[in-house]
Amino acid sequence: MTTNMRYMIMHKVDAKMEAGEPPSPTIVQDMGQLIGRSIKEGIFKDGAGLHPSAKRARVTFPGGKPSVQRGPYAGGNELTASLALITTTGFDEAIEYATQLGEAAGRREIEIGPVVEGWDLTGKARPANAPHRFLLLTKGDAAFESGAAQPPAVRALLDQWKRDGVLASETNLKPTKTAVRYKATGGKRTWIDGPFTESKELVAGFSVLEVPSLDDAKRFTIEYAGILGDNEVDIREVLV
Repeated sequence: MTTNMRYMIMHKVDAKMEAGEPPSPTIVQDMGQLIGRSIKEGIFKDGAGLHPSAKRARVTFPGGKPSVQRGPYAGGNELTASLALITTTGFDEAIEYATQLGEAAGRREIEIGPVVEGWDLTGKARPANAPHRFLLLTKGDAAFESGAAQPPAVRALLDQWKRDGVLASETNLKPTKTAVRYKATGGKRTWIDGPFTESKELVAGFSVLEVPSLDDAKRFTIEYAGILGDNEVDIREVLV
């Protein structure tokens, strides 16, 4: 019996995304068809897109005290260790939750990205009672890359958020030694095996798949990347 594995397909921003340009109708349609087909096949488990870095924020802990930096960003430590999708009353509350998570994780950097919703893609106004959803990205560090376990305080905090109705989903990733990168250079794409010491490309969105093998995840990624264009795409193995 084949045991399925979970992979996160994580695509990076490009200049048009960072400029705030909406995706073309063709991209929206083709990506919708790919995701819809993957849902019917039972392999698509989660996913979200993020607004440009100008609409994001980061919580860091210089000197042990929390500090908030608003975007845009040119790219720093963009290697991701875990993601938590939360629902809040707005950005200020999302920053409060990010600060709690960063403290629990050992004062690690947390990026806060507002999620792209359906009305953002159509240019419509946010519905009056619509939830505010944010993705919290915990950045990787040397301890994470060496395989260190998540601090117990993180698990306790996320469990509390789930009970409170704040946490919608979470994804913990394995170190980048099991990752692969699908990179476009000079109009040609190549696969690069991890580990990765760094990534300067900002995360633009992700899809979580449950498939039998890395080769299956690669096949999805080839189609996924073909819809997007030249965006760099990482495949990260999910810790389950």
